[in-house]
Amino acid sequence: MKDKIFEVLQRIGRSFMLPIAILPVAGLLLGLGSSFTNETTIATYHLGKILGDGTILHALLVIMNKVGSAVFDNLPLLFAVGVAIGMAKKEKEVSALSAVIAYFVMNISISGMLEINGKILGDGSISKDVLSGTIASVCGINTLQMGVFGGIIVGLGVAALHNRFHKIQLPNALSFFAGSRFVPIISTIVYMFVGILMYFVWPVVQNGIYSLGGLVTGSGYFGTLIFGIVKRALIPFGLHHVFYMPFWQTAVGGTAEVAGQMVQGGQNIFFAQLADASHVTHFSADATRYFSGEFIFMIFGLPGAALAMYRTAKPEKKKQVGGLLFSAALTSMLTGITEPIEFSFLFVAPILFVVQVILAGAAYMIAHILNIAVGLTFSGGFLDLFLFGILQGNDKTSWLRIIPVGIIYFFLYYFIFSFLIKKLNLKTPGREDDDQEVKLYTKADVNARKSKKTDSTENGTDDPLSADITRGLGGKKNIDGVDCCATRLRCTVFNADLVDDALLKSTGASGVIHKGNGVQIVYGPQVTVIKSNLEDYLETAPDIEYTKDSEETVEEDVPTQEEQTETKVTKTIVVSSPITGVAADLSTAPDEAFAGRMMGDGAVVTPTDAIVKAPEDGEVVFVFETKHAIGFMTDSGLSMLLHIGIDTVQLGGKGFEVFVENGQKVKKGDPMMKLDLDYLAGHAPSLTSPVLCTELEDNQKIRLLKDGEIKAGEELFAVDFYE
Repeated sequence: MKDKIFEVLQRIGRSFMLPIAILPVAGLLLGLGSSFTNETTIATYHLGKILGDGTILHALLVIMNKVGSAVFDNLPLLFAVGVAIGMAKKEKEVSALSAVIAYFVMNISISGMLEINGKILGDGSISKDVLSGTIASVCGINTLQMGVFGGIIVGLGVAALHNRFHKIQLPNALSFFAGSRFVPIISTIVYMFVGILMYFVWPVVQNGIYSLGGLVTGSGYFGTLIFGIVKRALIPFGLHHVFYMPFWQTAVGGTAEVAGQMVQGGQNIFFAQLADASHVTHFSADATRYFSGEFIFMIFGLPGAALAMYRTAKPEKKKQVGGLLFSAALTSMLTGITEPIEFSFLFVAPILFVVQVILAGAAYMIAHILNIAVGLTFSGGFLDLFLFGILQGNDKTSWLRIIPVGIIYFFLYYFIFSFLIKKLNLKTPGREDDDQEVKLYTKADVNARKSKKTDSTENGTDDPLSADITRGLGGKKNIDGVDCCATRLRCTVFNADLVDDALLKSTGASGVIHKGNGVQIVYGPQVTVIKSNLEDYLETAPDIEYTKDSEETVEEDVPTQEEQTETKVTKTIVVSSPITGVAADLSTAPDEAFAGRMMGDGAVVTPTDAIVKAPEDGEVVFVFETKHAIGFMTDSGLSMLLHIGIDTVQLGGKGFEVFVENGQKVKKGDPMMKLDLDYLAGHAPSLTSPVLCTELEDNQKIRLLKDGEIKAGEELFAVDFYE
C-alpha cells in the first residue's frame, strides 16, 4: 500500500511539471515587460529615448507583460490540462480535451448555484454579503475562488475517468460513442455534479485553507526553516512539487490584496505585485519566503561544495573531475538546476545531502529574516535574480543582502564538505577507487539504486522471457509492431529472415507462423500478459539488431511424439458443442496454428446459429478484449478456449455481443455470446471456430464424436484419460 501511494504521489508530482515548465518563459516575459516599462527604471537608467512611451520597444514590452500575465492569470486551467495529461496512461490528448471541458463545466455549474442562491445578482455583480475574495472571474465565469486547487481537482478526476473508461465498449447502437469518445461525455456529466457539490464543500475548504495559511504565515521564521528543510529533503523522492506547490499557488502560502484584487499563493502574490510595481514600495517577504532563500545556496553554496569536491579529489583525477564539477556548478549558479551536484551527494555520500538539506533550509529562514523579497519562476539561479531582483532595484527587493550571506554560505559549504569528505573518506567525484569511472550521478542513477536492480545480464533486465522473445524476433531494431489475439503474439518485423523460430519456441511457444513480415507466436491464453511485458521491455531495451551470425542459435529439440499406448482408458470426459453449425476435425481449420494443434486439441464448428452457449457447467475465465474469444474452465477441470472465426481479432469487437464476464459461473446451455453472422461472414477470413482444450496432459487424448451438422449442446468430442 505504501509503495502504491508513493508511486501515485510521484506521478502527481511529475504531472505538475508540465504546467510548471511554462512558468520560466512566462516569468521572463513578465519580468522584462514589467521592468523595462516601469517609469522609475526608465528614468534611473536614462532609457527614455529607447523605451519611453510611444516607442516600438515600449509597445513590445507592454505586450510581453500582458502575455506573461495571461499565463499566471490562467494557471488553474493550465494545471487542469497539464495534470490530466501527466496522469493519463494512454491517449493523453483525449484527457487534455476532456479536462478543458470539465473545467468549464465545473465552474459554470458553480456559477449557476451562486446565481440560484443569490450570491451573484442578476446583473452579474457579486452580492455585498459575500466575503471579499471568495468569488472570482475565471475565463469570464463568476465562480468560487478555487485557484490552482480547482485545476488539480479537475486534472486528477478527469485522468481517473480517462484511465477507467477510454477503452469502454458500448452496445452496437451506441458504439460510435465508445472508447476514447466516451471520456469527454462522462467527464461532462461527472463535473456538472462536482460543480454542484463544490458549491457546498469549497467554502468549508476555503476557511480551512485560510486558517492553514494563517498558521504557516503566523509561524514566523521557524515555519520558514521547516518549509525549506522539508522541501529540499523531498527532492530525492520527486515529491517536492507536491509539497511546495500549495505554498506557491494557493492560499496555504498566504493571501494579499494587490491592485484591488485578492491574490493567493506566495508566487502569485509576488508576480501580482511585480505587475503593479509602481504602486508597491517593497515586495512582500512573507510571500517570497518560500523561494528567496534559494539564491543563497544555489548561486553561492553549492559551487562551494563543488570546489570542496575538486580540492579533495585525487591528484591524478583532478583534471578530469574539474570539468565535470565546473559545469555542474555553473548550471546551478545560472539556472538553479542543482541535480548534478545534489544527487551525487545522495548517491555516494548521503551525509553530505543531510548537510545540504539543513543549510538550504536555513537559507530560506535567513532570507525571510533579512526581508529579502526576490521572486522566481522555477529555480533560484542568477537569471531569475537578475530579472526579479537586480532589475527591480534594491529598494523593492533587498537583493544586495544576498551577496554577503551568499559569500558566508560559499565558505560554509566549502569547509564543511572538505572536512567530512576527508574525515569519512567519502567517495565523491574524483575519489573513487582506481577501477571506477569518474562521473556525476543523475536522478536515473539514484532511482536505479533505490530499486535495487542487481541483474547483470546484457540488457540489465529482470524479464528474461521478453529479452529472449526480442532476440528471437531479431532485436528491438527489427520489430515494427506488437499485438496479440486470444492465443497468439502477433508481431510485425522489418526483416523476416532475422527471426529465429527455434529461439522463439524455446520461450514456451507451441508454434511460430510466418506471413510475410508478420510473425505469429502461439503461447495460449496467457499471451496478453506476455504482450504487456514485452511492450514494457521494449521501452528500455537496447535499439539493436540481432543477426543469426551474431549470437548462438538455440537448436530446436522436438522429441518425436510417440503413439499413445492403447492399453487402458481410465476416464472419459465428454465436451458438448457450444455452437449450432457444422462440426469437423481440428486439422481442417483454415489456419496453420489451429490445424497444427499448436494451441491445444479439440474440433472446429462453423456456426449457422448466432448464439454461442456454454459447452458444459463451468466458469468464464476470461473474455478477450476484442470479444472474439472466451476462456472457459469446466467443472470437470478442462481448460478450454472458444475462438470464434479466424483472424477475428482484427475486427476490434465488431460483430460480437458478449453476455458474460470474467469469473462468472454458468450452466451448460447458458447463452454466452451473440454473433452477427452476416457481418462476420463479410469481414472475417473464415467463420470456422476452433473449440479447444488448451492444457492437455501427455496421457489425455481427444476423440471426435460428431462430424457434420451439430446442435449446441450435442456431444462434440471426448477427452480420454490413459494410464
